Amino acid sequence: MRNSSTPPLLRLEDICVKFGFVEALKSVNLSIQRQEVVAIVGDNGAGKSTLIKVIAGFLQPGFGHIYLNGEQVTIPSIREADRMGIASVFQGQEFCDNLDVASNLFLGKEINQIGIRDDDSMNSRARSVLKTLSSAIRVGSPIASLSVGQRQTVAIARTLLNDPQLILLDEPTAALSVMQSAEVLAYIKRLRSEGRSVVMVCHDLPDVFAVSDRIVVIRQGHVTGVHRTVETSYEEIIAEIAGVTTEHEYEEIAENPKFDSMVRQRKLIDRTISAAVSHGTGHDSPLD
Repeated sequence: MRNSSTPPLLRLEDICVKFGFVEALKSVNLSIQRQEVVAIVGDNGAGKSTLIKVIAGFLQPGFGHIYLNGEQVTIPSIREADRMGIASVFQGQEFCDNLDVASNLFLGKEINQIGIRDDDSMNSRARSVLKTLSSAIRVGSPIASLSVGQRQTVAIARTLLNDPQLILLDEPTAALSVMQSAEVLAYIKRLRSEGRSVVMVCHDLPDVFAVSDRIVVIRQGHVTGVHRTVETSYEEIIAEIAGVTTEHEYEEIAENPKFDSMVRQRKLIDRTISAAVSHGTGHDSPLD
């Protein structure tokens, strides 16, 4: 149970963002607590990625205030966000395919001793970070040899180098197989168990329901709903995303056969996450 006197990890107050005459975010208010996973969902163009980019320091709000650990802050850049304990993984993370895993983890943040790159320290730190995620990825493996899911794991591992409080993930399971998605979702749960908070933009509701503590629905730049995941349903979330206002429209959504498919997919994800966790914690493969 959280101490009511402790301020949230992050609080957004009346955040507004405009692109020309288009209002991408309209007076958004949102709090992120410590040690929780918050999923942001909504239709294309709803403002999900804009919101996460504001928190990441990639975009500056035209109006509003941001509070981190109860103190008002400005997040002028991704680099400054990283220094403040906010790390982010956006879609299309770029890697240098001619370098190994450890070199990609430390790209632009190389450890040097007396002006000489310290590969031993970087390899040791890389092993430690990957072990946190229960990953069997070898730090000396060429990044080009990794699967899409493994590259996503490396992208998440890279965020952990500065021991962040808050990790932002933009569509972390997009284009992944069921097993690869389950591994990433298992890593997200692991991050929460370590005391970190995660905010993820995700369009796949079974993934959202499998790992999140709360679901935030954004529609046309507004936060239209914030739900505890265990207290809501696919029907309610999709109705809010679609802007359903009548009982008849809601019944049509609830009767859609794709919900049976979602339920089956969720059960498969839960089983696969359990298998991924068991595999990750039980292997004895070296990481170098």
